[in-house]
Amino acid sequence: MQLFDEHFLVIDKPAGLLSVPGKGQGAIDNLSTLLQSCYPEARSVHRLDMATSGLMVFARSVTAHRQLSMAFERRQVLKRYLALVDGEPSQDAGEIDLPLGADWPQRPRQKVDHAQGRPSLTRWRVLQRLPGCTRLELEPVTGRSHQLRVHLQHIGIPIVGDTLYGHDPVDGKAPARMMLHASMLRFPHPVDGSTVEVCSPAPF
Repeated sequence: MQLFDEHFLVIDKPAGLLSVPGKGQGAIDNLSTLLQSCYPEARSVHRLDMATSGLMVFARSVTAHRQLSMAFERRQVLKRYLALVDGEPSQDAGEIDLPLGADWPQRPRQKVDHAQGRPSLTRWRVLQRLPGCTRLELEPVTGRSHQLRVHLQHIGIPIVGDTLYGHDPVDGKAPARMMLHASMLRFPHPVDGSTVEVCSPAPF
């Protein structure tokens, strides 16, 4: 746990754990259900992909859930991610403005869809250039499903360890996890409106 008061909780989710209940064993092994064993009132406000680690905020009352959900809908929440990508961008920063939609024949994959996709915007900047890969800071302005993963794959620098959108490993050995971490959340407090900011270093 990173931060909490009587109105909300901010949790650092590990990679490989569902955010909310899924099917089968996922109905039990998910962050929301595990958290409710200690905080029965906790309700999820947003999600992270199972393969993504990092910060998630949970509401502890109906009022807090409504206010936090509205903050996300109105884009009053600033989210930043850290990623290790396969390859090297030619610039040091940029924006990816490409509409996204479901790739129905290959669900749960998403795809760039200029005909029917929803507007999607990602800002990125280089933090460190390494041999064969690059460390990036990412800001998803919109919050589409798999947005960061699809946008980066589309411009030729998929996230290392992404089994849906990444390159096949050359030596046949995939990384132990996808190298994407939700590293910062900044949002208005659900009761008094003060700015709350929480940070988490990447575990890779």
